[in-house]
Amino acid sequence: MDEELRNIKKWIIIYPVYVNSKKTIAEGRRISAANACENPTCIEISDCCAHLKLPHAIELDKAYPRDFMQRGRVRVQLKREDGTLTNPAIATRKQLMLQIAELIPKHQGRIKKQEPASSSATAGTSKSGKGGKKKK
Repeated sequence: MDEELRNIKKWIIIYPVYVNSKKTIAEGRRISAANACENPTCIEISDCCAHLKLPHAIELDKAYPRDFMQRGRVRVQLKREDGTLTNPAIATRKQLMLQIAELIPKHQGRIKKQEPASSSATAGTSKSGKGGKKKK
């Protein structure tokens, strides 16, 4: 097991920010906004890696350095120890990010969420305290 952990350290890291269309390039997005998906999670990225038959591991205790409130990342093995690709269709980190961003909107959790929700955001705002100009 100790050797397996050493090998995981060589795997590439994918943070959810890399494929988030809501983020800017300065905030950490690595692919074009047109190809990216909205607010991906580590679990969704992990499921995509499983679908692509790539060995992967979720690290929920880690945070993205530019935004430490973003918890979690996924380690993915693109190449085996002998240098051969684990999935011949995906050779680079960028190809992997594009594949993940393409698969996430089709994720079963996403399909369930897209059902029309009742909009209860019509509640009025109440203002408390004194308002207006002071009298002289």
